[in-house]
Amino acid sequence: MSRHPLETAQPPVRRWFDAAFERPTRAQELGWPAIASGESTLLLAPTGSGKTLTAFLFALDRLLFAPRAEESRGVRVLYVSPLKALGADIERNLHAPIAGITAEAQRGGDVVHPVTVGMRTGDTPQAERQRMLRQPPDVLITTPESLYLLLTSKARETLATVETVIVDEIHSMVPTKRGAHLALSLERLAALPGRSGALQRIGLSATQRPAEEAARLLAGGEPGADDSWAPRAVTIADAGSRRAVELSIEVPVE
Repeated sequence: MSRHPLETAQPPVRRWFDAAFERPTRAQELGWPAIASGESTLLLAPTGSGKTLTAFLFALDRLLFAPRAEESRGVRVLYVSPLKALGADIERNLHAPIAGITAEAQRGGDVVHPVTVGMRTGDTPQAERQRMLRQPPDVLITTPESLYLLLTSKARETLATVETVIVDEIHSMVPTKRGAHLALSLERLAALPGRSGALQRIGLSATQRPAEEAARLLAGGEPGADDSWAPRAVTIADAGSRRAVELSIEVPVE
């Protein structure tokens, strides 16, 4: 009997998922074991395969059920998308699993924590920026450019508590200066003073090759003893389908 990919999640999480979906997608079957283990993971899967839920669900599991210290309040999940409109969709779509899992937990008598979601882009009003500085959301949705600005302002203090960073559409940034800029921001995020524990990095990509280049941008690296550069470990979960190719050669004469 095959193991359920959500078997290590809290029971309300699995109950909600099983009630909402017929079965896990291939992307979820491949991605969840690595993500649940805390591994940095690059998930390659086509549109409509549940990549975003795959990336977020175990992070929501921790936010909803893990004990938290009020004095260490800050952003714990950071979602970065090169497309501002995609970030707005994610903000709306996160409310369904949060509300559904919360309802399941309450029906079962489980203790559940409220989860807040915020969005920071160039269009965010100054009053809202100040509010997020005083009361950081648990999940912050932003763009590569806004992340850079956050890391160069007082708001970077709210990012020292980030446990998971999710980079969407990472394949679109690999060959560009924008990708190099993001890679630098991810290293600055990981090196923030006051951080404790490793930063889990989750990349979401279309099924484009080579996957290793996207993984290298996502994970970054560290200098070795001999001034060499050692890439960090990242698990590649490839849920892309490959078309079978049948080739034949026919000629009209012998």
